[in-house]
Amino acid sequence: MTTPALVAFDLDDTLAPSKSAIDPRIADLLRALLRRVDVAIISGGNEQQFRSQVVSRLGDADAADLARLHLLPTCGTRYLRHDGVEFVPLYAHDLTDEEKTAALTALREEASRLGLWEEKPWGDILEDRGSQITFSALGQKAPVDAKHDWDPTGAKRLALRDAVAARLPGLEVRAGGSTSIDITRAGIDKAYGMTELAERTGIPLASMLFYGDRLDEGGNDYPVLALGVPSVAVEGWEDTADKLDALLSTL
Repeated sequence: MTTPALVAFDLDDTLAPSKSAIDPRIADLLRALLRRVDVAIISGGNEQQFRSQVVSRLGDADAADLARLHLLPTCGTRYLRHDGVEFVPLYAHDLTDEEKTAALTALREEASRLGLWEEKPWGDILEDRGSQITFSALGQKAPVDAKHDWDPTGAKRLALRDAVAARLPGLEVRAGGSTSIDITRAGIDKAYGMTELAERTGIPLASMLFYGDRLDEGGNDYPVLALGVPSVAVEGWEDTADKLDALLSTL
């Protein structure tokens, strides 16, 4: 492709280990990118994770650079931009109380039925993120190694996703990170967020470049690839950093 006008990223296991702050090397690369092109981050993580994992680590980035940073938490069900002082939401598609209750109930009951409900988790298993309900099999604060070991083939997540989706025909149910299931309004996934991004920025999808660790069919980054956005598969933040070094040399 020609030089991208916008470079987009998944967050966990692409820019940083799951729910961890970005490494200083990634922070430096993001600041360098922001001086050249627009940058977007789209992930199942909630708004607070974006602020703690990324925004707090960008340090001396100036307001003009931050104005080119697009944050899309909870798979694009929220969209934040910098207003010159701080990041503020431009939209949020929150679930109704009834939808949240149905999602939480289905996740708990189906996880228990499948033997996937952890009795001694690291933190909460279920989380209400406003526009997304998230199931984290080992708890929200589980260590990265434990999460990677829990379901290396993805079979557990897919079984739970299929069982929960059958009970929630009006909602979108996706296998998220290494231990998670995400539930949003029907039709809302990363493709939705990227489409919104294109409409609001005026940057065509074909002029974007996306980096993600789950571009395989069934992965939560796959909708971006299927949408036609040029995409690069990565294996962890170090691989992303190496590939960004190469990209920056061309910008």
